[in-house]
Amino acid sequence: MRYISDLRIGRINPQHFKFGLSVEHKKYDLAQFLRDRLLADSELAGVVASVEPPFAGYRRTEGALIRYMEISRADDGEQLPAPAKPIDLGQTYAGVPRLTRLLKLVGDLPNGTPPGDLQMYDATLAEAVKRFQRRHGLDDDGRLGSATLKEMNVSLSDRVRQLQLTLERWRWLPTEFSGPPIIVNIPDFRLRALDENNKIALEMRVVVGKAMQTETPVFARDMTFVVLRPYWNVPPGIMRRTVLPAIKRDRSYIAKNNFEITALDGSGVTSGQVSDDVLAQLQSGKLAIRQKPGPTNALGLVKLMFPNEYSVYLHSTPSTELFSRSRRDFSAGCIRVEKPAELTAWVLRNNPDWTVDRVREGMDHGPDNVTLTLARRVPVFIVYGTAISYENNEVHFYHDIYGHDAKLAQALAKGYPFP
Repeated sequence: MRYISDLRIGRINPQHFKFGLSVEHKKYDLAQFLRDRLLADSELAGVVASVEPPFAGYRRTEGALIRYMEISRADDGEQLPAPAKPIDLGQTYAGVPRLTRLLKLVGDLPNGTPPGDLQMYDATLAEAVKRFQRRHGLDDDGRLGSATLKEMNVSLSDRVRQLQLTLERWRWLPTEFSGPPIIVNIPDFRLRALDENNKIALEMRVVVGKAMQTETPVFARDMTFVVLRPYWNVPPGIMRRTVLPAIKRDRSYIAKNNFEITALDGSGVTSGQVSDDVLAQLQSGKLAIRQKPGPTNALGLVKLMFPNEYSVYLHSTPSTELFSRSRRDFSAGCIRVEKPAELTAWVLRNNPDWTVDRVREGMDHGPDNVTLTLARRVPVFIVYGTAISYENNEVHFYHDIYGHDAKLAQALAKGYPFP
């Protein structure tokens, strides 16, 4: 019964970590399951498999775990030496023999590759290093710098642990969705929209909340509406930390940055020079600030809403240069999306005539602050997995940017009874 429960809902309740995910609806009556399903069926392996998440990504992660357990046992764990400067193509490097062995072991360098110079960092190795870098969320420049060598010196037993922790989190998700979902994986900095067969229909980069400061929470809700050309209502924390000090330095800050000051009911007060009286009311919380719609608005030209207690949503952004970074935790908690028009058209696909072109027209030239209710709700899952096995069975590993892996590993290390 314990084994079935662990496979079905995971060993630790996600709410122990204050995650907004619930496993209650997945729970079995374990004694009844044992009697009616396990004892009554001669195909025990099939029954047990039916308990686990029915997703191809989960099964690929299980396969990756088996493979990494095997190569972890085969590896000698030798550490690559850290050079004083990054190693470039054509330079000598004392760690070439170990580098070659490691890259073959993890599959970035084909096993049949003929041996090269035992000291030379050649083009074949550089190409394999690029593949390794892409799989570990690094810039794929092919150089052996400190960040790349640090990832290469992570033990394969630690990679096994990452895969195990990711499988635990897979078990927290529903076994089926009310409709094709959107899944945002925080450490991977990517959004994936799935189709009716749980295959990826749309994929894009995202920017998430800054580690240690404004972390994006892990939770699930249904998306119900989108807003084209939205206002940005400045949150109290940002107003206190950033906007009010800026107004004190320059009373025309509001006008210069396309903001306006409003009463709490949304009625306008001023979008020009800020008087002492208005500043005092802002400081006491009697007035609010919002940024007018337009291309320079902090939310960009669309926001996609799945109402929640965290005030987190998906939105476009004028700061598109951040999508080219390999590590993308820069936001105040909300999630910025790389392809806002395509994503908006996807969530509106059950609303008649909302094509990508019509969405772009509404974003670029339509009226301000237009709310569109979705004809069909879209489940949104904000999740956290530092190991992902792709459809080509390539395994990617990412930094534990919020420390959630460390907390889960610590809780599991204590053994039963788990929280």
